[in-house]
Amino acid sequence: MSIAKIARRTFLIGTAVIAGGVAYGAYRYHADPENPLLADAGEGDAVFNPWVKIGADGITLVTPRADSGQGVYHVQAALIAEELDVELDQITVTPGTPGPAYWNTAIANEAVPATSEGFGAETTRSLMSAMVKFMGLQITGGSTTVPDQFEKLRIAGAVARETLKAAAAAETGYPVNQMETAAGTVTAPNGQSFTYLELAPKAAGMEPVTRIRLRDPSQWRLLGKPMERIDIVAKSTGTQDYGIDYAPEGVKYAAVHMNPGKGGGVIRYDDSAALAMPGVEKVVQITGGVAVVANNTWRAFQAANALDVEWEPAPYPLEQPEHWAALEAAFTEDRLDSRNKDEGDVDTALAEATEVIEAEYRAPYVAHQPLEPITATVQYERRNVQVWTGTQIPRFVQRNVAKLLGEEPEDVHVNVQMMGGSFGHRLEDAVVQQAAEIARELPGVPVKLTYSREEDFAQDFLRQISIARLKGTVKDGKVETMDLSVASPGIIASQMGRQGFPTMGPDMALPAGGADQPFAIPNSRFSVYLADPLAPVSSWRSVGASTNGFFHDSALDELIHAAGADPMEERIRLCWHEGSRGVLEAVAEMCSWSGPSPEPSKGRGVAFTLSFGVPTAEVVEVTNTEEGVRIGKVWVAVEVGRVLDPVNFENLVQGGVIWGLGHAINCEITHTGGAADQLNFHAHEGMRLYQCPEIEVRGLETASKIRGIGEPPTPPAAPALGNAIFAATGMRLREMPFNKGARFI
Repeated sequence: MSIAKIARRTFLIGTAVIAGGVAYGAYRYHADPENPLLADAGEGDAVFNPWVKIGADGITLVTPRADSGQGVYHVQAALIAEELDVELDQITVTPGTPGPAYWNTAIANEAVPATSEGFGAETTRSLMSAMVKFMGLQITGGSTTVPDQFEKLRIAGAVARETLKAAAAAETGYPVNQMETAAGTVTAPNGQSFTYLELAPKAAGMEPVTRIRLRDPSQWRLLGKPMERIDIVAKSTGTQDYGIDYAPEGVKYAAVHMNPGKGGGVIRYDDSAALAMPGVEKVVQITGGVAVVANNTWRAFQAANALDVEWEPAPYPLEQPEHWAALEAAFTEDRLDSRNKDEGDVDTALAEATEVIEAEYRAPYVAHQPLEPITATVQYERRNVQVWTGTQIPRFVQRNVAKLLGEEPEDVHVNVQMMGGSFGHRLEDAVVQQAAEIARELPGVPVKLTYSREEDFAQDFLRQISIARLKGTVKDGKVETMDLSVASPGIIASQMGRQGFPTMGPDMALPAGGADQPFAIPNSRFSVYLADPLAPVSSWRSVGASTNGFFHDSALDELIHAAGADPMEERIRLCWHEGSRGVLEAVAEMCSWSGPSPEPSKGRGVAFTLSFGVPTAEVVEVTNTEEGVRIGKVWVAVEVGRVLDPVNFENLVQGGVIWGLGHAINCEITHTGGAADQLNFHAHEGMRLYQCPEIEVRGLETASKIRGIGEPPTPPAAPALGNAIFAATGMRLREMPFNKGARFI
């Protein structure tokens, strides 16, 4: 198959010949995914690849990574527009039709620590990327949108641009290299110009131009500069539509009452009271619960609350102390799941030490709590199922709905909607499957299922609960030994088990942000012990690093204090990774670091976590007052290789810090009788506006690889705050939420 045919029929990534001899990494492994845009292409539409279509109706750019408020529709559009030579107000953006052509190469990066280099590490990454491509894994998560799309989308834009120039050259007789492009127009040397829309019919009949040159960053018009996000006007004026806003003609509204012991079933139910309520049209038993269909959502909510249901018990310990006990019991050799770091001779160092520093840390379950409640709309017809929902896993949704309804996946059409937050919540698709079960009972009728806020909290697949135990030694003013053991239920087994995938080998999410930290401690070990399954868990913003960042850096801070060393200087001394050392040095400069207690009643805590390939250092400053602890300022330095939009970058970093601080201070989910006790925001409270500190951000751009920023600012926030409180008060907070040991004002 020719390169041009691959570009037209499937995609153009690594098979393009880049001027200067550089080949870009993705290529055909086994089969070529079809280009989804071809199915709807009209006469005269130029479809250059799966991301760019130009026709009579305008310039359409496909942005297949899901947007939950982090701005990825915007950054994906900007990546294409930069090379296509169009302005952002000239385009229409769509998430497109889910398909294997949109697989996420970068999701494989987490298979190998970011600091691992060389042939073996790159081979492993390549093999994992191949597997992801074979699976057609279209997924948004792991801060992978920018790393995955950075080259793909620029190449897509460049191919379209050069093909349009070739079409103009054929019209005018001038050589292609004399054609100039700007703002969606090709101009010939004689001044004759053609809009892209005018050239589209001719370009549609041409083979795509595959010899391209990507522009040097010094030539960028959009990328690297402050941009107005393409969704900012809609979101500022209340006109942005989300999944919860979608309501097709003839829609019926549904609510559910699910077993609060997630995974348990229904023993019996009485729906007589619900059916007698105004507007209620139907009651349907579904997997794990009962659904009500009504003529509006509020009436469906009220009727669902009126259902009398007897539940099966939860398939996990019913009371919260039993969950902690299960973790405590997991610290045994037969439960060892991974030991990805074991350097020096930890056992001998501990045995010969005159003093061993020991501590235990705890991180509770927490909820995702996106502002937009979980929702999905499904219309069921044989061989034509329509799904409208905000999701990060559209192809899993397609497959699972097809299996549930007895349809072929290609007959299930997933229309991805804008999401009002996720934080990992929409990596799950239970709500879509429930909507499909209800819609099956009303063929041809669109059914919109919305969770009440209480149902959302009750049914959330939470962040993992974890315990960490430290044993360490110091010598001659330096950290000598750090033995950190973590017990947790499996994240991957729980999450992927719901998707029907068996897990093999250690859980890769559990050591993240702990085992891979770049500190050259002479005797260092990080062990993960796998507890029995507890309440079902899922990916929560920064996943394993969200707890390991707290554990590892809090433990390191305790050892540094025991050694009598400066918290910043000792971290820098121990750090062997250039990029990580760079962010520590940068944050020290930003805050004019002079020690952990710069003034009476003030404390500064520094913390560092390497997660998702992004070294992140944070300093938190607090003041200890008679009323409580006040957070004054936070400084953050991160290394991402390239900042594509400085404004959005700063916002994402600040948001990640606030997310981490708020949950560290206030949030936990506990269980009574197998059910979550906290069922709304007032009981699982984020950081209040009056508590929010000033946050100063610096993005470093010295790394060779570009990385994402959605998750990495979260893990260091909790330990930096805890370390600052210790510096100000002398009190170590080893268990989250911190409001158990301190009052915050």
